[in-house]
Amino acid sequence: MSENINSSAAARSYHRSTARTRLLKCGANELSDIELVAMLLPSTGKRSPHDLATSLIVEFGSLRALLTADRDAAAKRGLSAAAFTNLQAALELTRRHYGELMMAGPTLTNPRSTREYLRMQLRDLPYEVFAIIYLDNRNRVIKYSELFRGTIDGATVHPREVVKEALANNAAAVILAHNHPSGVAEPSQADELITRRLKESLAVVDIRVLDHLVVGDGCVESFAERGLL
Repeated sequence: MSENINSSAAARSYHRSTARTRLLKCGANELSDIELVAMLLPSTGKRSPHDLATSLIVEFGSLRALLTADRDAAAKRGLSAAAFTNLQAALELTRRHYGELMMAGPTLTNPRSTREYLRMQLRDLPYEVFAIIYLDNRNRVIKYSELFRGTIDGATVHPREVVKEALANNAAAVILAHNHPSGVAEPSQADELITRRLKESLAVVDIRVLDHLVVGDGCVESFAERGLL
């Protein structure tokens, strides 16, 4: 019995130390999804972090599904509260990393960076969020803000609140964005209507709407590119 316990402990130690050695020598990008997840899981007496990471990714079907799972779904598959918080912290650090990249300079000269940032922020949410990127008169990012949250069907957007927040942030221009939890990024008639209302309301206080981006599962659709602004 003691030999089995010692053997399991040795296996846990081996997997973790090997992954850490490879990370330090070759970089984190050389590690597999399983190895990276395992490094965030605490050791237990039942299963090694490597084995648990393997089963979690298999059971959820993908790394993305694991990281965006809610607490109950994760707990049913053996993920402890400590492990769940570690994974959520890692995901949030990634989001904040993208946020700092946007704030670091004139990233909006590269529309792809804006799309990637918004995809990271909004794609995996189970409810609809309406967000705004506030820009100065040189199109530099001032702030990203999620103003309205809805159910899976939609979020109610109030033009008065949008104007008030844009003025409070001293914005010269804005980029509007929202997600479709259904995964389909095709703009709806309601999306087109609120975009026109917001553009008209913001124009009264001399704030431009540069674009409205709709985030789906596989793509991000641009109102500007479609000629809808």
